[in-house]
Amino acid sequence: MSSRDQYTPGAAAGADVRKDGDKWTLVLVRTLRHAPDKVWQALTDPEHLREWAPFDADRNLGKAGTATLTTVGAPTPLASETEVKRADAPHVLEFNWGGQDIRWELQPLEGGGTRLTLWHNIDRNFIAMGAAGWHICFDVLDRFLDGEPIGRIVGVDALKFEGWQRLNAEYGRQFGVEARSWPSNAAKQ
Repeated sequence: MSSRDQYTPGAAAGADVRKDGDKWTLVLVRTLRHAPDKVWQALTDPEHLREWAPFDADRNLGKAGTATLTTVGAPTPLASETEVKRADAPHVLEFNWGGQDIRWELQPLEGGGTRLTLWHNIDRNFIAMGAAGWHICFDVLDRFLDGEPIGRIVGVDALKFEGWQRLNAEYGRQFGVEARSWPSNAAKQ
């Protein structure tokens, strides 16, 4: 069984940045061993989201309409009204979170797995941080889907993992941007 204490994120991989005018989009791809239906449930069911995602949802995100997403692990939790724009199970989920567009694409793979792609429009100054954070979330999601949950690692908790600073720097170099640091006193609290 997996242990949270034994978790160390792997090397920065599976991420890219797309730029369209002033809009920056972080694109992360992860191959999961589980079928799209199971991955879809993890992306939409509030109980499943509490195991790995950086936010809580007040309802299942599997249907279009308004929902409230509350940021978890931030020094000050932020609840924002979200519009689920598209929920095409188990293929595409689109919503806006805190003014940032999020698009999940699930592609079935031979053998029953899923290629999960996240498109996250994010401020250029935070793109390396975002990639590092989502990288850790995807690792936790993968373990949760494998039936070996280690509990979500987000916000300030993620910064306590030695690997987060390394990932942040690696993604910064990969994207050609300065990797911003979270205030060091926040990580120690």
